[in-house]
Amino acid sequence: MKLTKYTHACVRLEKEGKVLVIDPGTFSESEEALRGSHAVLVTHEHNDHIDRAAVAAALQGNTTLEVYAPAGVAEALKENGEVADRVHTVEPNSGFEAAGFTIRTFGGQHALIHAQIPVVANIGYLVDDNVFHPGDSFVVPDGINVKTLLVPIHAPWSKVGEVVDFVISVRAPKAFPVHDGLLNEVGRGIVEGHVTRIGARYGTTYARLVPKESVEV
Repeated sequence: MKLTKYTHACVRLEKEGKVLVIDPGTFSESEEALRGSHAVLVTHEHNDHIDRAAVAAALQGNTTLEVYAPAGVAEALKENGEVADRVHTVEPNSGFEAAGFTIRTFGGQHALIHAQIPVVANIGYLVDDNVFHPGDSFVVPDGINVKTLLVPIHAPWSKVGEVVDFVISVRAPKAFPVHDGLLNEVGRGIVEGHVTRIGARYGTTYARLVPKESVEV
């Protein structure tokens, strides 16, 4: 499977001629990531994880595209009745097939930012028992040996110790960054240094991917 990272939280997965995109948000090169895609997974409603205009345009322009998202996101996209049958509501602790990829879901809510900021629904997606994208959460898939972990390196809702604990709790052999759009190079180096050093003690090899860089997983 080919994994391509885009800016911030968006990744594109490709296998056997099929394309699955996760979290094409406004911080990312969403239109490029969505080009030729067959399925889209959205973890939650925040704009850095879904560019509504780009996803709506992709649904209009690609009549085979299917979108899977939590209820609030799905209902908003279904307001365009022409595409409603291709937009699917996703619940946690479930499984389904999307464009030839096997999907399992975990979690259910976004990590707490502040007591006065409402918590929204958030779904973590495990693709083909391989790649796990947690969205904005540190939910650990139970009873699963994740092979490739996408790590939210930095967020308004996290601290470095929580990032490291997430990596060593999942213990995936490979880990790559997501949710890094708010970091400069100095801050990135600090966080990634801890993740790389401590993660290695628990069997995880962490590697940085720059936007539009691809790797086989």
